[in-house]
Amino acid sequence: MNNVLSMPLTKSELKEFLDEKAELYNRPSFIELDPISIPHRYTGKGDIEIAGFLAATIAWGNRKMILRSSVRMMEILEDSPYEFIVNSSDCELDQAVRFVHRTFNLVDLAFFLQALRHIYRNKGGLEKIFETHKTSDSLQPAIHEFHRIFFELPHERRTERHVSDPFKGSAAKKINMFLRWMVRNDNRGVDFGIWKRIKPSELFIPLDLHSGNTARKLGLLTRKMNDWKAVEELTGNLREFDPADPVKYDFALFGLGVFERF
Repeated sequence: MNNVLSMPLTKSELKEFLDEKAELYNRPSFIELDPISIPHRYTGKGDIEIAGFLAATIAWGNRKMILRSSVRMMEILEDSPYEFIVNSSDCELDQAVRFVHRTFNLVDLAFFLQALRHIYRNKGGLEKIFETHKTSDSLQPAIHEFHRIFFELPHERRTERHVSDPFKGSAAKKINMFLRWMVRNDNRGVDFGIWKRIKPSELFIPLDLHSGNTARKLGLLTRKMNDWKAVEELTGNLREFDPADPVKYDFALFGLGVFERF
């Protein structure tokens, strides 16, 4: 691979290279140790959404630890995330919480369960929020509105760190990753494609350390900070390769960084 990239690639050559890598990593055999394996435990739409959102929320650090903690959350929800959250009383939610994952602790999880119950009981669910508040050219306003709605209930300020707001400059990696899971549908058995009112063309790249470093080495990203401006720059460049499905290249960038140490 290093020989392939020993000299600058043309735009068409770079697209071909990334298409091959996306094809390689966009398959179920590579998701066993990925957080997306958690919502794949379920078939119901609400279960997939809630399991996916919670798994994405704690998706930083050691991948095995992420999966272990995510499974623990599903056990807390009695392996029926949607039914548990929608039908539980305040007392039942409080009694269910015995959890910690790095800086995400029982206080944070207790509020997350309350906020999700509020969203499904009173706001039409997660999909409704993002569909309602997206604009014709960006999901950034929808992510911002989701942040606002999520924290409508009384909460401790510290918990806000676990839901990003791109209006404050954040790359919102976890939410963009969750949105990729819910929206993309290429029948490859990885992303779910259960949200039909948002197009894959509207998605933004889930930018993290690995994908950012790989993108810079490939000349797809010039901004040094992994913030929302970098997300817009990188996604814009990837849209030139595939306007209908730019975020499919997340598989290529992440795979190159994590599995190939690019």
